[in-house]
This record gives sequence, structure tokens and C-alpha cells, in this order.
Amino acid sequence: MSQKQILNTENAPAAIGPYNQAIQAGNTLYVSGQIPLIPETMELIDSGVADETHQVLKNVQAILTHAGYTLNDVVKASIFISSMDDFATINEVYAQYFTESQPARETVAVKTLPKNVNVEISVIAWKA
Repeated sequence: MSQKQILNTENAPAAIGPYNQAIQAGNTLYVSGQIPLIPETMELIDSGVADETHQVLKNVQAILTHAGYTLNDVVKASIFISSMDDFATINEVYAQYFTESQPARETVAVKTLPKNVNVEISVIAWKA
């Protein structure tokens, strides 16, 4: 069995707690939940849930790219949102990134998210 490898990139926000951006174990990549932070400044996008979702998915994509994966390699996505009222908007943006080979997914409304953002997304990617 291969060992796990810790992966971090400057092209995505630095961890704001005791975790890494991603862990690769064998052919599987586990990407930590991403929120709408701009990697260069660590400032939050707060111009609306659509813009937040775009930034979150750009952060996810940056981590995947750093690890040698693409969005097409994502097999599972977990979306956490602060209000189900935002579901349609988040789903519309999400569909722009996952245009083929859409992964399995759940979307869960939670009371609060880190830094009081409206959306957080984590993914699991796999490739042969």
C-alpha cells in the first residue's frame, strides 16, 4: 500500500486551521473544504453567492491541478451552504464547472460555515 502524500499549493488559499489543502492516498485525492478566499490576499469574496461559488470552485480546481487531477477526475463532491435559498444559484455555477462526468454529490444546509461564508465545497478525486 502506498503512503499518503500531503499536497498544498500557493494557487489556493492557505489552510486556516490544522489541516492541509489535500491528501493523496494511492490514486485518490481528498481535497479539504474550500471557501471563497482569494489565495493571493486571503480576502473573502462577499459580492454574492454566485461570485463566492466561482471562487470556491477556482480554489478546488487549483488544488486539483497542482496534484495532477482535473474536475473530470472528481468522483464525489460535498457542498455545504448556509441557506437552501441559495441552492439554485450555487447549482447553476457548479454546473458550469462540472460539464461532463458529473460526480456523485450531496448538498447540505448548515447553520454556519467558517468565516460566515455562504458556501463551502470539498471533493474526492480518483484516477487510474
